[in-house]
Amino acid sequence: MTDIAGSTVLVTGANGGLGTEFVHQALTLGADRVYAAARTPKDWPDERVTPLRLDVNDADSIAAAADTASDTTILVNNAGILRHGELLTGAIEDIAAQLTTNLFGPLLMTRAFARHLVPAKGAVVNVASVLSWLPLGKGYSVSKAALWSATNGLRLELAPHGVQVVGAYLAYTDTPMTAGRESAGMNAPADVVDAIYQGLRDGASEVLADEITRSVRAGLSQPIA
Repeated sequence: MTDIAGSTVLVTGANGGLGTEFVHQALTLGADRVYAAARTPKDWPDERVTPLRLDVNDADSIAAAADTASDTTILVNNAGILRHGELLTGAIEDIAAQLTTNLFGPLLMTRAFARHLVPAKGAVVNVASVLSWLPLGKGYSVSKAALWSATNGLRLELAPHGVQVVGAYLAYTDTPMTAGRESAGMNAPADVVDAIYQGLRDGASEVLADEITRSVRAGLSQPIA
């Protein structure tokens, strides 16, 4: 179990729909400081928020962030990208870009911040997707399936050090990433983040943020057809 009250939270992709909610709700739950990390950080009205320039695709940027935000106790790996295209015929650069951001970004961030999280007995939250288990997202699904596996592997390595690792999984949510889709029936970002932070406080290993995700996760034992 990880308490947000009194913690220092770092949120990647803090300018996005989920990222903004992660920042706001951490403050509401009593975080002492929130690092709002983005490639182009913005100003925040709350003095407890520290804007942090970070590109999760750049190893030097990650290293600099780990030095600056050395008091981080909760790392929220939220930054991600979505590129459309078929696996057989789409641009391979788009598939590679999704793997770089959606898999290697969280992995490199966790590696860089582990030296801070271990002594603090802190936590890592990796924001994945129901498409971790459904191939409908093509390259995006590949990247999120890989993140699911990496999250489970990181949990095995960090659990003996008292660091909680949470995999967060959600279906379509009303954020800029899903712009252009019919928003009716989508998750509200506030509800998703609330569920994730509740899972963090409850000591969960996975948070399944909605009924679609819970149903898909429960069906993994079924025949592939």
